[in-house]
Amino acid sequence: MSEIKSTLELALERTKKIGISDEERQEIKQKEVLQKVSSLSHRYREGTSSLHEILKEIEKIDGKNRPLVVKTLLDQWIETLSLDDEGERLFKGIESLKHRDTGEIKQKFYDLLSLYREEKEEMKKGVRAQLLEILRKEHIYGSAVEPKVDGNELYKKESLKLDQTYRVRLEELKEKLKTL
Repeated sequence: MSEIKSTLELALERTKKIGISDEERQEIKQKEVLQKVSSLSHRYREGTSSLHEILKEIEKIDGKNRPLVVKTLLDQWIETLSLDDEGERLFKGIESLKHRDTGEIKQKFYDLLSLYREEKEEMKKGVRAQLLEILRKEHIYGSAVEPKVDGNELYKKESLKLDQTYRVRLEELKEKLKTL
């Protein structure tokens, strides 16, 4: 009697006849490399891998894919820079992969970040004062009255304007980093 074959065995028999072209093989390899890069980038950003470990992983990648890996990592790390984070770890990684000091751009980034935080704090104080005045006009005042600034529409609106202004300046710095 003939043996009953599983679906997997039937599929494998059929695919034996089908070959993968070199172009498809290259595309598969490139997807694997990009997935590896994404993993490396995430592990470094999250702090689960040191820069030394990331550089070791890059060395293990074959020579023709290495430039793509380095470029993609650089692009991802540069795009990750934001006004919500100090970015020190990212700058170390960028400097290491570019084999250059980013001193001037890094300093401009920190200046921008500092200015952004100062303006955001001043804006928050201004909105708080406006909210206290509104409450005072409604006869709600005293030392226990503390308006919720973060959830307020005025704060959200002002914060959005400020974020957009600084985001443009941040993007300019990112472009300079890319061309460094």
